[in-house]
Amino acid sequence: MKRQLITLIAALAITGVAQAAGNADAGKAKTAACMACHGADGNSPEPKPGMVYPKLAGQHASVLTKQLKDFKNPASGRMDPIMMGMVAALSDADMADISAFYASQKKTLGTAAADKAKAGEKIYRSGNAASGVTACTACHGPDGAGNAAAGFPQLNGQHAMYTEKALKDFRSGKRANDSNKMMRDIAGKLTDEEIAAVAQYIQGLR
Repeated sequence: MKRQLITLIAALAITGVAQAAGNADAGKAKTAACMACHGADGNSPEPKPGMVYPKLAGQHASVLTKQLKDFKNPASGRMDPIMMGMVAALSDADMADISAFYASQKKTLGTAAADKAKAGEKIYRSGNAASGVTACTACHGPDGAGNAAAGFPQLNGQHAMYTEKALKDFRSGKRANDSNKMMRDIAGKLTDEEIAAVAQYIQGLR
């Protein structure tokens, strides 16, 4: 528990950067190109192989804005050809507005696969002391609400297939835009089975 608190305090100091507030109404008018993948209100359709798009509805605006800016900056460690093209012409104000719109939307929740939920809950709430995995609750909270001020994303209800992909990308280093390598260090200690289980639990978390 002490280790989790230290990790959280350090992360707050590193990532607690204020973001300029956007205009949700203006943002709605700027999301036409986003709808095909993320849905009209940020609730993306059920993922399929090769088509894994996250839910954006209800996510903290600060988190969304950071990700958009990271996609625009090749040095950030967040590389995605589709998203890099989508953000290329966006200004900081555009990104803030789009983020404000999606943050204002209500996210649809999901359910966890019964055969993985128990194992996933254990990892999410307690981590894995044997392999040095920190509990997800340390940064994302017991209900998966995250922490807007610290830049920790809301996880609850997210598609399991997307969460699984994100964790594997952190583990492999394909995604490297996490502060102080926090997610890469954690994901690097997770097995495929643990990733699948915690992703299912998060999908049903509410």
